[in-house]
Amino acid sequence: MTTADRVLTRPRLIATGGLTTVRRNPLLLVLVAMVVVFQLTTGSFLDPANLGGIATDAATLAIVAVPLALLVISGYLDLSVGSTLALGGLVAGWLAGQHHQSPAVALLGALAAGAVVGAVNGVLCCYFGLSAFIVTLGMLTAVRGLAQQLFPLPLSGFGSEFAWIGGARIAGIAAPVVIAAVVLAAGALFLAVTPAGRHVFAIGVNREAAHLSGIQVRRTPFALFVVTGVAAALAGAVKASVLDSVVAGTSGAGFELAVLTAVLVGGVALSGGSGSILGVLLGVLFLGGLQNGLTLLNVPTFWQQMAQGVALVAGAALAYFAPRTGR
Repeated sequence: MTTADRVLTRPRLIATGGLTTVRRNPLLLVLVAMVVVFQLTTGSFLDPANLGGIATDAATLAIVAVPLALLVISGYLDLSVGSTLALGGLVAGWLAGQHHQSPAVALLGALAAGAVVGAVNGVLCCYFGLSAFIVTLGMLTAVRGLAQQLFPLPLSGFGSEFAWIGGARIAGIAAPVVIAAVVLAAGALFLAVTPAGRHVFAIGVNREAAHLSGIQVRRTPFALFVVTGVAAALAGAVKASVLDSVVAGTSGAGFELAVLTAVLVGGVALSGGSGSILGVLLGVLFLGGLQNGLTLLNVPTFWQQMAQGVALVAGAALAYFAPRTGR
């Protein structure tokens, strides 16, 4: 190999790898274009304070989007995450505010509540074979009703110790962002290096073939349902800590649509068997940046809702066509 070839080999490899990344994650180009447009139109989109606000606001979305993405990759779905978020926040706030429990106890209570919701979803969908769409849609209403029955009045005033969960800074980074980063890293490692991560894809592609290969086609999705419930409750506790209040009827309302949008826009196929944590991260950043940019431009709320709906449809189309164009 000549000297010129040696000099050019690494840049060529980098360029090839970059093109492959873009081909597999076309949302990356859309995200860059969106950032440029919002910066030119607002002049403040890329300000450090605004970027920090986007990251903090998107943290709860990322916490739930990762396990939900794994669940969707395995061929299932959970539409009850918004109600589970509300229940988790209420349980954590109730323990911390009214019973003066430590933040650790409040968090454990919230996570236990989320685990119960996830387990019910998992048993009905994975072991009884019921439709995940119908079951979790029903649980969305049932869990919300339960939360309103248990906590008919708004909760607030959870104390300074509990406020640390959402307000602390770790190495200069907001605690919710750190939690989201840990969840993203754990999800990426799970898919990349564990046999169970490979099983998730196999189940989503062909459940019968996966079963014949000896893969636990019930136990693995069941565990993902539980983890998704736990993550939703954790996000609810973080949100309650940030706001220092929770209302059973409105907390987390529409959250299931937002998190599903982030997952689908990030390239996870609703039919299962395809997706990546990098794509989910891009989807979360895209949705968070879109909402923030539209807010900076003083766009009315109903137009923001329309934009989110369009993003959901576009994400579903992207997840459908990207694997075909990438072959």
